Amino acid sequence: MPGGDISDLDKNRALVAWLRYQLRHAEQRVRDLENAEQAERRRKQRARAEQLWKIQPQRSAETALLHRGGCGLYTSQAYIDRDAAVNALAEPGIAPCDVCAPETGLTGAEPGA
Repeated sequence: MPGGDISDLDKNRALVAWLRYQLRHAEQRVRDLENAEQAERRRKQRARAEQLWKIQPQRSAETALLHRGGCGLYTSQAYIDRDAAVNALAEPGIAPCDVCAPETGLTGAEPGA
C-alpha cells in the first residue's frame, strides 16, 4: 500500500460490506411492504364482512342466530346478503344476535332505494 492507497482486497471487502448492508435494508423494505399489503387485504375483508351477515346454526336447544358479518361471536366465512338476512329474521327459528344487533338497518327501506 504505497502512498496510502487502499488495496484491492480492502476495497472489495468494503464493497461486500456495503452490499450486505443494502441487501438487509432492501429485504426489510420488502417485509414491510408485504406486511402492509396483508394488513390492507385484511382491512378490505373486514369492510366487506361488515356489509354482509351470517347465520350461526341452531345447536341443541339454542336458537339459530343471525350475526353481522364482522361479529366475532361466530366466526364463519359463509356470508349472506341483505335479502337473505331479511328473510332469515322473518323465520321463527332464527333470532338476532344481542351483541352485534344485525337487525339494525334491515327493518327499514333498502339502502339506495
